[in-house]
Amino acid sequence: MMHADSHDRRGVEQAQLLLLRHLLNALIPANPFYAPRLEAAGITAGVKDLATFCERCPLTEKDQLATDQRAHPPYGTNLTYPITQYTRFNQTSGTTAAPMRWLDTIESWQAQLDCWKQVYEAAGVNSDDRVYFAFSFGPFLGFWTAFEAATQLGCMCIPGGGLSSLARLHMILDNRATILCCTPTYAMRLAEVAQQNHLNLADSAVRLIIVAGEGGGSLPAVRKRISDLWHGASVFDHHGMTEVGPVTYEDPNRPGVLRVIESSYLAEVINPDSGQPVAHGRIGELVLTTLTRLGSPLLRYRTGDLVKPIYVTDDQSPDHHLAFEGGILGRCDDMLLVRGVNVYPSAIDQIMRAQAGLAEYRVQVDHHRTMAELAITIEPTPDADAESLRATVISDLRQALNLRIDVHTASPGELPRFEMKARRWIRKS
Repeated sequence: MMHADSHDRRGVEQAQLLLLRHLLNALIPANPFYAPRLEAAGITAGVKDLATFCERCPLTEKDQLATDQRAHPPYGTNLTYPITQYTRFNQTSGTTAAPMRWLDTIESWQAQLDCWKQVYEAAGVNSDDRVYFAFSFGPFLGFWTAFEAATQLGCMCIPGGGLSSLARLHMILDNRATILCCTPTYAMRLAEVAQQNHLNLADSAVRLIIVAGEGGGSLPAVRKRISDLWHGASVFDHHGMTEVGPVTYEDPNRPGVLRVIESSYLAEVINPDSGQPVAHGRIGELVLTTLTRLGSPLLRYRTGDLVKPIYVTDDQSPDHHLAFEGGILGRCDDMLLVRGVNVYPSAIDQIMRAQAGLAEYRVQVDHHRTMAELAITIEPTPDADAESLRATVISDLRQALNLRIDVHTASPGELPRFEMKARRWIRKS
């Protein structure tokens, strides 16, 4: 594992060890997926310490879970309790593969709500707030847990499922919503629709926008763009996954830094090729063990998310807490080597969102050659000079990445818009 000074982490790691032992005590006699894996690794409920667990317990791959669900439909064998104890159903968005189904007991669901309460506390949400959820309320986890956690805090919760963007904007304005929950992309899309329909967002009561569902919420250019479009509203980043739940929240004192909810997750950062821990401040893949989601747990789960681990402190505790500088930097399978340069989607997004006259963009990745090649299509806003914007984008890309990338322009409204996870990267093989 990657450590700060052991004295600085003692309190955090002791609490995590107690939770881990409680988790293992539930899994070993009852979970058909993990019990044989733990026995083969020589791991018992009395595991000595976190380091021993991380050294012995094999990584869990998403393909293993998907294979298990195909072999044992419909829910697989990663269930700790009888099926009658599960009350919640969700599934992954399935953007790159068939969706995985995920079930929760009442207790496991509440554990996720408790994580969201920590997110809200850090964001300064209180019972006087009216929270608008610009979310489809479909089967993937999304903001379901956020919605229910906000009701438990006493907030007025306004669902925006099944509505057009214009209808959602009217609900936000008419109900004087003070908080908006959505993806970074959709926050910008709502502002675009408002402008097209002559709605003045300066008239809204939105003071805070909590973003999740995709990277970008920790990037300075994205945060500034959203805040400017929403007339000074603060932007607060968070990330999670259907399989694991709400994992991080923005450090209130450090914009652009995501803190891990270590009371619910044992987090590691590994080299995605070797599986070995990365050094402090180096980029690696996030691996998670869900300490409090006993009904449908994950042990050392490879999330595929790229992060840069650091340690932060606060006034409430002398302990050092794990955090990720720059938020979620991208996905392991999204990082590209372009003419010898490592290119992350977050780097492209940071450049694009700094362009005042840019409405939307799309990246085409061509794998026909030995090395990947990129081409970017930009859509200017109706009042922007297309050629001037194109020249600026080419220059900024070259300065930031030391690469000459082809940039093409599209007509206003030509590129697709997204409500949830944006799919701006198109791959040709």
